Amino acid sequence: MNDIQNGFSKSYEQAREKFLNAAQTAGLQVDSNIHPLLGRDGETLAMDVVLDGATDAKAVLVISSACHGVEGYCGSGVQIHALKNTAWREAARAQGVAVLYIHALNPHGFSHVRRVTHENVDINRNFQDFSKPLPDNPAYREIHTLLLPEVWPPDAANAAATAQYIAERGMKTYQAAVSKGQHEFPDGLFFGGQAPTWSNHTLRSVLKKYGQHCQKMAWIDLHTGLGPSGIGERIFACADDAAAYQRAKAWWGQGITSIYDGSSSSPMLTGLMWMAAYQECGQAQYTGIALEYGTQTPDKVIYALRGDHWLQSHPEAPEALKKQIKQELMDAFYVDTDEWRTQIVNQAMDAMHQAVTGLNTA
Repeated sequence: MNDIQNGFSKSYEQAREKFLNAAQTAGLQVDSNIHPLLGRDGETLAMDVVLDGATDAKAVLVISSACHGVEGYCGSGVQIHALKNTAWREAARAQGVAVLYIHALNPHGFSHVRRVTHENVDINRNFQDFSKPLPDNPAYREIHTLLLPEVWPPDAANAAATAQYIAERGMKTYQAAVSKGQHEFPDGLFFGGQAPTWSNHTLRSVLKKYGQHCQKMAWIDLHTGLGPSGIGERIFACADDAAAYQRAKAWWGQGITSIYDGSSSSPMLTGLMWMAAYQECGQAQYTGIALEYGTQTPDKVIYALRGDHWLQSHPEAPEALKKQIKQELMDAFYVDTDEWRTQIVNQAMDAMHQAVTGLNTA
C-alpha cells in the first residue's frame, strides 16, 4: 500500500523530483524538454522522457501523463510506481517491449493546477491541420457567455439559466457542447487553439526521436474527470479503424468504449493528440487507449472548469476565492484518498501488462 501511495505528489515540483529520482534509481536516462516558462513556484517546467528498454526495440509502449495539466497528479503517480516496480519492468523487457514514459505533456497546467496549457489550449483538441478551416462548434458559441459570467460564483440568474439549459437539452448535450472543443474563443473552455502549442511541437519531436524505428506501438494516455469515481474507462484512442478497434478489444477487453460509436463517456472529438502517432511513426502498427478515471459527476467537473477559466480572466479576485476555485478544480480531477489511488494504480498496471502481451501477438 505504501509503495503505491508514495508515488503520488502534492505539487508538480514534487512529482517531477520523484519521477527523476525513480528513473535515476532504475539506471535510466532522462531526456528533459524544457518549457519556456517557469512554474507556479518558480520551478523549471519540462516534458521529461524516459525510455526503459532497447532503442531499437520492435515494440514500444508509450505511457503518458498530464495531457490535461492537473490530471497529471494521477498519471504521474502511476508512472512513478511503474518505474519502481521491478516485476513490471522485467516483464516488459522479457517480451522485448521498450516502455516510453512521457511525464507531463502539459507541465505548465500541471504546475499551475489548470487543465489547459499556458496558451489556454486543450492539447487534446490541438492536433488539427491548421492549414485548413478549423472545426466549428455552434453549440459552444450558444453558451460561451453563460459558462463565463461576470461574477463568480455565478449569480442566481446565471445558475437558473444554466439549470434551464440542462433541463431542456440534457446533461449529455450540455457536456458535449462544452467539451467537444472550439477554436473561436481563446478565453473559453476546451479551446483547441489557432496554431500548434509548445506541447504539440514537443510531443511530435519526442515521437520522432523514440518511435520511428519500431514495428508496433501501443499508447496508454492517463486521464481523469469522466465516469464513476475510481473506475478507469478504457477509451479507444486510434483513428476510426475497425481493425484497430478489434485489436484494442482483444488486448484490453470487450468493455473498451469509443467516441466513434457513441459508447464512451467522451463526446466525438477532433484534433486528438494520439493522431500524432500515425503522422510521426507511420511505419508502426498503432494501438492505443485513453485510461479515463472517474472523479466527480459531470456537472461538478464542468462547474470547476468554469471557475478556473473565470479566475484566469479575473486575477484581481480575492485570495480566499482563488484558493476555493483551485481546490474545486483539484477535487474535480484528483481524489485524495488511499482507496482511489490504489484503484488507479492497480487498473493502470493491469492495462500495461495487457498492452505488453498484445504487442507480442501476431
